Amino acid sequence: MRAKLLTVALALVSLVVCARGLNADPTPVGLWQAVDDDTKQPTGWFLITEQGGIYNGIIAKMFLQPGDDPNAVCDQCKDDRHNHPWLGLELIRGMRQEAADKYGGGTILDPRDGKIYKATMKVTPDGQTLIVRGYLGVELLGRNQYWTRLPDTAYSMLDPSVNPNAAVNPAQAAPVVPAPPARKPATAPKP
Repeated sequence: MRAKLLTVALALVSLVVCARGLNADPTPVGLWQAVDDDTKQPTGWFLITEQGGIYNGIIAKMFLQPGDDPNAVCDQCKDDRHNHPWLGLELIRGMRQEAADKYGGGTILDPRDGKIYKATMKVTPDGQTLIVRGYLGVELLGRNQYWTRLPDTAYSMLDPSVNPNAAVNPAQAAPVVPAPPARKPATAPKP
């Protein structure tokens, strides 16, 4: 009887632990798509990563219009991003979690003019929309962008230079050096 109760108790504990994991607050880490407010066409994909509690984001994919320069650089940037190519450019810097669903204390860059704005990010409860707000001075004086989370399968469509999941190119992998042939142990000559 005790063994059955212990088994049931362990099963309940594991269900509670699994349920807590499923109800974990969503984070901004992942791949996001922004769309044009007017045309509703994609304008870019952004990859947000976290390291040591700091959230940063790069331009992971660009959707160019006819006449756009595919090799655009941030020539208006005034900091270390000056003349950095847009693809892979770090747009979001220094965000920290402030509440279960809100991140702030960081900045966002507009690569078109090099201006840097204070920023916040808020993840919707379902984890599928990221509200990115850039502002001057106070948060009230800002503008929202709504980014949609992309599925993990979208990583395969990224340029390998910005894809954190890119497979190692076999041509760049370290060469495999075969082990030397095994030597037969020396035996003493027979008398």
